[in-house]
Amino acid sequence: MANMTKKMDTKAYFFGFSRWKHGYVRPFFHEYEQENIFFINPLFTSPLKLALKRGLDADSHIYFWGRKSFPDVEKFAEEHRVKIYRVEDGFIRSVGLGSDLTQPYSQVVDRRGIYFDPTQESDLEYYLNFYDFQNESALLNEAKELREEIVKNRISKYNADAERKLQLPKEKTTAVVIGQVEDDASIRFGADSMTNLELLQKVKELYGDRYIIYKPHPDVLSGNRVGHVRESDALRYCDKVVTDISIADVLDAVDEVHTMTSLTGFEGLLYGKKVYTYGMPFYAGWGLSIDAKKCERRQRKLSLDELTAAAYLLYPRYISPKTKEPCDARQVIKELKEQKDALQSSWILRTKSKVYSYFSRISQKLLSLAG
Repeated sequence: MANMTKKMDTKAYFFGFSRWKHGYVRPFFHEYEQENIFFINPLFTSPLKLALKRGLDADSHIYFWGRKSFPDVEKFAEEHRVKIYRVEDGFIRSVGLGSDLTQPYSQVVDRRGIYFDPTQESDLEYYLNFYDFQNESALLNEAKELREEIVKNRISKYNADAERKLQLPKEKTTAVVIGQVEDDASIRFGADSMTNLELLQKVKELYGDRYIIYKPHPDVLSGNRVGHVRESDALRYCDKVVTDISIADVLDAVDEVHTMTSLTGFEGLLYGKKVYTYGMPFYAGWGLSIDAKKCERRQRKLSLDELTAAAYLLYPRYISPKTKEPCDARQVIKELKEQKDALQSSWILRTKSKVYSYFSRISQKLLSLAG
């Protein structure tokens, strides 16, 4: 049956969304008529001037990608009392890297801030601080079932790495240090621009009795993003560097997760691991992880189901990988599992995926050189 929900007549203006995101983002905003969605990517004028030319006014809605800043647009919004919303990928994203231009199947839309920036409150932090979970037994049951589905189906954010068993020594506590993209906003705002090498050094200094493995970020391994640590340098502070293996297999094998702000820390909690944070990710400060930093706004202790409910159920929007229509988290998990299994079982699909990624990376490098 067709969706008969009446769409609003309001115009929506999107700033900071690269051109390849336009088609991917539209399905998440079914509340607007498609002709009322405007992506503002000026070449020879300012973002505000182009938006005004396309009808931006005090009744419009404004969206920014991530933590990007547009001072003239922000001034206009303040003067006309227009709320700015920030958009970012959700925590169950795709089979494939965002930096390879793969379609996301979850997004977050935040009217307060954005989840990876702890310098100000986000909608996710607000839920975690103030949502009345005690009177939401159905929601918490759904969260419990959802996290069990995530672990059982071995679903993470990108779901692209090969699955294989990781063999580690049994006689020592094992810890994985999670590499990240070093120019990512979550590192700049949430970890004081700490580097991957500095994280390795800190873990080695504090927990040198562990058997330490280092897993670089897949976006860094692909060459798409910055944060590479030479293996010879990494091995001065860890016992093993692991690549081309799913994060689910790593989490199965280790006792501890050490991270600046990576989502893998949250996933480690889902797998029952001890999690150490060295920045201030959204899941830190609630009594579930061992945190090097504190956030005074985070005032209460939460259960894992409460954290899961906020992060996976209350905060994001989802669309079906098959239909691109709105759906719930469990449907996305089901369909991503089907995609992942198909990729693992078909060399033709794997080859197509590798060719797509290769040309995507080449095209992005050419565009960056042209820019």
